[in-house]
Amino acid sequence: MSENPSSESGTARASADTKIAVDTKIAVVVREDLATWQKLNVTAFAVSGIAATAAHTIGEPYFDASDMQYLPMFGQPVLVFAATAAQLRKAHRRALERELSIAVYPEELFGTFNDEDNRAVVRKIATEDLSLAGLSVYGQRAHVDAALKGLSLHR
Repeated sequence: MSENPSSESGTARASADTKIAVDTKIAVVVREDLATWQKLNVTAFAVSGIAATAAHTIGEPYFDASDMQYLPMFGQPVLVFAATAAQLRKAHRRALERELSIAVYPEELFGTFNDEDNRAVVRKIATEDLSLAGLSVYGQRAHVDAALKGLSLHR
């Protein structure tokens, strides 16, 4: 069990995370015609790219009342949107134009079972030919909002 991270550096990090949460946004867009397990899979994989590359989006570890430590999670909400294939292509194009951080999940990834194969599949598909099952975006709140304009939150 680790020590409770209530040091000054933890406090400074929490303050920085609070500012980030106000200025930035994390969002996932999943194609609405997918099976439920596929939507959940896309969401999990797509946000992992943000967690892996934007460490400042991750909060501090969690502790329960018994002092058991749990993994940290994002320090800001993750919004999940539903889209048609056409809306997803449009959101992807807009996100590229705004130079947002983007993770893509082409539908071909449902047929692969490891990271190496996943990357090889994506590498073979031109940007304009990606048949997206979903994507995640991270960046300045206004840019994310503009890229996803017109989409509804997933229900």
